Amino acid sequence: MAVSVVKKLDKLTTTELSAWVQQAKIQAKQGRVLDRIPQLALADPDWFAVHVCCESGKNISFGDTACIFPLMSVIKTFSLLYLLEHFGAETVFSWVGVEPSDAPFNSLEQLVSDRGRPRNPMINSGAITLADKLPGKDATQRTLLFCQWLNQLAGCQLSLDEVMLASVRLTRSTANEAITNYLTETGYLENLEIALDTYEQICCISGRIKDLALLGKLLACDGLVNPQNRRIVNAVMLTCGLYEASAEFAVRIGLPMKSGIGGGLVAIVPGEGAIACYSPGLDNIGNPVAGLVFVEAFSQKLELSIFG
Repeated sequence: MAVSVVKKLDKLTTTELSAWVQQAKIQAKQGRVLDRIPQLALADPDWFAVHVCCESGKNISFGDTACIFPLMSVIKTFSLLYLLEHFGAETVFSWVGVEPSDAPFNSLEQLVSDRGRPRNPMINSGAITLADKLPGKDATQRTLLFCQWLNQLAGCQLSLDEVMLASVRLTRSTANEAITNYLTETGYLENLEIALDTYEQICCISGRIKDLALLGKLLACDGLVNPQNRRIVNAVMLTCGLYEASAEFAVRIGLPMKSGIGGGLVAIVPGEGAIACYSPGLDNIGNPVAGLVFVEAFSQKLELSIFG
């Protein structure tokens, strides 16, 4: 007789969730909303939302779940997945590496020391290189095709936030421009303008916290994407997804995760589901403070670490 195993995420109650949210919101005061991009600076540092999306179909939400926010660097995870599904690992890793970086996510020095080869897809040099390879004739078509693919596959309702994109373009990062120029000089980009425009557009793909959790579910559960590609993306998230803090949180939390400067954070519990948080206050590395506090409490209490 088959024994039904109740998974850890399915045992979760809103009472537990509420307690961890309160704990996280106290710590959120230590974070700072990014002010370099004017539209991002409008976020309230006290906003907090969480959505847990289980393989069984169970969903639990809590907090400011109606907030719409740009995925920013969280999208890097899914552009990697998209390209792996379209072109395969051998091709994708001829464009970027998988090595962790101990430098900031927008470091030109790191790229120069690596002779122009992007160290991994989760830092800006790698993500801009992959933006250059997305299917489509120009940045707008690439972003639309990518967004449609995600929505159809994950069942979410993402869209491009044009107001956020205008704000990003108005305050275009000089670091990203320098990275893009160097990538072009070293032959890693085919079209400088399209690469940077595509990167900025996909970072402004926006949605609610449930949408981010549904994206995470693609990487947690069987049957949605190629299993090998799912494993690759989760491994790169674990080692590179939180920039130079990735190793520390692999030890403390033990889940593949990806953050973004818009306040989004997604954590993958392989075989069980995904946890998505939104908290706009960031630490000095660029990771959401309250989101990490929440996921750490969550993972430790439910013993979710992939390392047993």
